[in-house]
Amino acid sequence: MNTADLGLPVDVPSTALFTDQYEFTMLQAALKAGTAERRSVFEVFTRRLPEGRRYGVVAGTGRVLDAVENFRFDPGVLGFLREARIVDEPTLEWLAGYRFRGSIWGYPEGEVYFPGSPIVRVEGSFAECVLLETVILSILNHDSAIAAAASRMSTAARGRRLIEMGARRTHELSAVAAARAAYVGGFDSTSDLAAGFRYAIPTVGTSAHAFTLLHDSERGAFQAQVDSLGRGTTLLVDTYDVAEAVRTAVDIAGPELGAVRIDSGDLLLVAHRVRQQLDELGAVDTKIVVTSDLDEYAIASLAAAPVDAYGVGTQLVTGSGHPTCSMVYKLVARARSADPSAPLQPVAKKSLGGKMSVGGRKWAARRRDADGVAEAEVVGVGEVPPELVGHQLLVELVKGGEVVAREPLDAARDRHIAARAGLPMSAIQLSRGEPVIPTEYA
Repeated sequence: MNTADLGLPVDVPSTALFTDQYEFTMLQAALKAGTAERRSVFEVFTRRLPEGRRYGVVAGTGRVLDAVENFRFDPGVLGFLREARIVDEPTLEWLAGYRFRGSIWGYPEGEVYFPGSPIVRVEGSFAECVLLETVILSILNHDSAIAAAASRMSTAARGRRLIEMGARRTHELSAVAAARAAYVGGFDSTSDLAAGFRYAIPTVGTSAHAFTLLHDSERGAFQAQVDSLGRGTTLLVDTYDVAEAVRTAVDIAGPELGAVRIDSGDLLLVAHRVRQQLDELGAVDTKIVVTSDLDEYAIASLAAAPVDAYGVGTQLVTGSGHPTCSMVYKLVARARSADPSAPLQPVAKKSLGGKMSVGGRKWAARRRDADGVAEAEVVGVGEVPPELVGHQLLVELVKGGEVVAREPLDAARDRHIAARAGLPMSAIQLSRGEPVIPTEYA
């Protein structure tokens, strides 16, 4: 079974129109000028981290690989481009045979990044590379923003479990991507079934206030839920009176009650009172889950509370105030002619106002101190210094148009935990600050 069998709009037959029109008009002009086949190098990077953030998180790489594979022009897509007169017939003929046959290198998913890091490097003809700009940026900017927020929430949670539950606060397709990115950033599960189906992320969920309000009494609602889902279920206890609900919940489910969820009020105070009450009633193993508009700061404020898990929605799927990473996709090198053997020459936009970029095909390495803690992100062009060869960050993702680095999502999640642990301790501070390590250009 696949997503199409369920009618879920999480897969699309083609990603070719997930782009901006000027990619196509540039292609048409380059084909006419004879420059379209010049060997080119594009790089994805950000000039700065979101204000106050100390590191970024690479997420969405696996989705980028899927998007590149599905970037093709079927008759329906070509028909639209022809009808809308986006490009001329020679360009349409060229697009009909389009397949990306170049190479892509990038930071592996879950890795951290800093200003200037060449997060993704796309190499091939100008024509085949330029078309990928928008879809690559839309995926990386969204997913990396969510993963960065998730990472901050994960450090604030200090090992307590995190549930992604923001599907109702965003577009239905971005909800699936957000759940995936949150998992990379350290969340443990999602409420979104499409994300569970598509990416095998653990899913959780029991009941809302509507279920309690449906019944003639809270006791009746709790009894119905326990009868259906078992004593290990999670009962929502703040519909009416919390203390009375906790007594009723334990009376019905006994000490085997899995958890209670608190969704309103002074969470710190209520959690302490509920924990004391549960213990007095003999439900010492019953967990406490809190929800209610949490972000990393609210989670950190509950560090002293007897909370076992946090459910986070709105703030997570909107990047906790930073819904994009401001990544850009820039041409940094191109050949002097369409001859495959023509040498590459660095190119870069000259600009004022902080929009400068550095030309040349780049490598990146993370220099570490004697204790193995990162001390600088080193970015350079040309030969890699011998002492940094073993610390390079970019890996080959696509070779000759074929994906060569697809991996399980858990690998990206584990990589992020390791990468974050290799940063200076100040990386996990929630207070505003500069990037935790500097970017140096070799």
